Amino acid sequence: MKKWKYTIGIDVSKDTLDLHCSEINEHIQIVNGSQGFKNFMKWCKIHQIELAESFLVMEFTGGYEYKFIQFCETKKLPYARISGLAIKRSMGITRGKSDQVDAARIAQYGEEKHKVIQPAKPLNMGIIHLKELLAFRKRIVREQSGYKTTLNERMHMYPELKKDIICKTLETKIKENEKVISKLDATLLELASKDETIKANYTLLTSIRGIGMVNALMTIAYTENFISFSNPRSYAVYVGVVPFEHSSGTSIKGRKKVSSISNKELKQELNQAARSAIQWDPEMRSYAERKMPAKCYNIVLNNVKFKLILRMFAVVKRQEKYVDNYKKAA
Repeated sequence: MKKWKYTIGIDVSKDTLDLHCSEINEHIQIVNGSQGFKNFMKWCKIHQIELAESFLVMEFTGGYEYKFIQFCETKKLPYARISGLAIKRSMGITRGKSDQVDAARIAQYGEEKHKVIQPAKPLNMGIIHLKELLAFRKRIVREQSGYKTTLNERMHMYPELKKDIICKTLETKIKENEKVISKLDATLLELASKDETIKANYTLLTSIRGIGMVNALMTIAYTENFISFSNPRSYAVYVGVVPFEHSSGTSIKGRKKVSSISNKELKQELNQAARSAIQWDPEMRSYAERKMPAKCYNIVLNNVKFKLILRMFAVVKRQEKYVDNYKKAA
């Protein structure tokens, strides 16, 4: 891995960026926008920092870093986004916290881990828009579920008040949300159809029983169309369906269990896919019925989720639709 001449850590917030150059131990705070990026370029010239030989390291923040990333890509500057938890756990025992200190710690992390950190690939704006639409759809679906639950409970407790202001308002909200969800679904499918590779992979994924529109598009979005994850196991670890051993010496022999460090949104959607697969896929149903007497339902469900991930990666790798009853077909 290339050893960079300068490592710059960036602590990102909504309005400002704190930048720290590890090699010269200098710090600057700039506005998170065009004028701030100009000030950053001037700061680099003053301190004779060669940006072509610099590596910029920042945390994932969920969107606040996108302006700076676009600036980096315009100037062709190498950068990487790192999980905040990974940086925090690498620091050992620490005391105190500020934006300036965080920027220095991020720079230190980048300098120490230069052998394993690879520069990020250019942003795919289609994938980013896909994630935003899926996240907004999830919010509307949750809101819709809450409205329906409240309406059903109220009508059960007060059947004579079916037409009061609360029930009328809830019914109106439910109808509006149904229209919004339909529009979002149409927009998601339209967005997926614009990119030929996404369209092809979407068709392959939905050929698997249990994998519907939402699961297929979420998998495409969070694997960046199967580029960010090289194999199904690494993606399964990210989702949180791979159990890990918990033991120490001869006295501690804990059972294997999945880690709480995972993408819980993806895991929750896969729950629905696994239940559907057990119901409608004869092979999955047979597997579940065979394992259920010896294992609890949640373990069997987790295993089915892992099998679905294996199938998704397999059909994309082969570029062939999933075939039911493979042995008989072969």
